[in-house]
Amino acid sequence: MWSICKKDIRQFFSNLTGYIAIILFLLINGMFLFLLQDSSILEYGYASLDKFFELAPWIFLFLVPAISMRSFSDEFKTGTFEILQTKPLSSWQIVFGKYMSILIIIFFVIIPTCIYIITIKSLSATGTIDSGGIAGSYIGLVLLSAAFAAISICCSSFTTNAIVSFLLSAFACLILYFGFNGLSKLPIFIGGADYYIEMLGIDFHYKSISRGVLDSRDLIYFISVVCFSLLVTIKNLRKK
Repeated sequence: MWSICKKDIRQFFSNLTGYIAIILFLLINGMFLFLLQDSSILEYGYASLDKFFELAPWIFLFLVPAISMRSFSDEFKTGTFEILQTKPLSSWQIVFGKYMSILIIIFFVIIPTCIYIITIKSLSATGTIDSGGIAGSYIGLVLLSAAFAAISICCSSFTTNAIVSFLLSAFACLILYFGFNGLSKLPIFIGGADYYIEMLGIDFHYKSISRGVLDSRDLIYFISVVCFSLLVTIKNLRKK
């Protein structure tokens, strides 16, 4: 399992693609947070990273599928999946090894954003920031990334084309992140089932955790999304 994890991480960072992905993520965030007037945190008048945690999920909607799109699609296309099957590894070990590699890569993507905390703290008039709220938002971002990674791996197991895998993953993540929120705002549901429909979306639970309160319902939701996606992936691989 760990051999697969290390192989995928090495492969991701073996060329400039991995480094470019991380640099672009930081540059896009930096541009929105410090340069563009409408979204600049410098225009707020108080030390907050709310804009970053509002923007990050939308970038992750494309970044995580881009990282995950070759997980199984390339294995199927190049025929190396047959080699994996000859190894003394079960389907869940193969899936979990690849899933862990993506989580570790995402960890390397998120860690450099800590510089934003240092920047905001240094710009604060009192030298203090809402540490609890920022910690809760980071936990929410990690759980969001874990859910996106599981969904993306699942989509990658259905196709031999990496581009198709990326498009399927991005669409599935978008639907699960924002689709239920948009559906709940339809006039037919307002005042009735709108709250329960909104609860089916990732956005609802991400915002809940970002307030700094860890609710067991939110944790159960993210764990359920991850487990269901990985189980579908395992079942799909066994069919292969």
